[in-house]
This record gives sequence, structure tokens and C-alpha cells, in this order.
Amino acid sequence: QVQLVESGGGLVQPGGSLRLSCAASGFAFSSSALMWYRQAPGKEREFVAYILPNGMTSYANSVKGRFTISRDNAKNSGYLEMNSLKSEDTAVYYCTALGTWGQGTQVTVSS
Repeated sequence: QVQLVESGGGLVQPGGSLRLSCAASGFAFSSSALMWYRQAPGKEREFVAYILPNGMTSYANSVKGRFTISRDNAKNSGYLEMNSLKSEDTAVYYCTALGTWGQGTQVTVSS
């Protein structure tokens, strides 16, 4: 059974940092692409970043230069390091692989 579990969300002030984690199980994580999406209140879910099995990455323009996606295949885990956070980064963040989605983790950027 494919399962993804996000963690690491919380409340942070503008300009602050957070590191999200995505724990994967039930599939060959090391050979799968991993993606992060987010959904802000009243808005559609939007792409944030992806990382391929070979380590190649891509980012949405809105987070490029501030967010870093990574993976640790030995731990079956993916990560999203978020720096210089802005109020517009407030959203529920989801990781996804093989068409399966995690439950999401809330990130709130507010003073």
C-alpha cells in the first residue's frame, strides 16, 4: 500500500524558515519522482517543486531561490526546505508520488 505522510508544518514569522518532511512507504521510493504541491484557502492546489530519481529538480517561479527540494532514498523520505517565507506561502503542503497524496501539513506565515 502506497503511503505518504507529511510533517514539519507550523506557524512561522515572515522571513523565517521551515523544513517539511515526507515519509514514504509501500513502493520503490528511490525510483519514483516526488512532488510537492500546496493549496491556499480559497485557491486551487498548485505545483511547488519536484525531484526525479536522478536528483534533477524543478520549482515553481514563486518559490525558486527560496525553497529547496531534496530526498534521502536510504530513509525513503523527501524534504522541502523553505526559507525567506512570505505570507503568500501560507497553505496546506502536500507531497505526492505515483498518484498518491499525503494528508498534508499546514504552513502558516504570519507575524
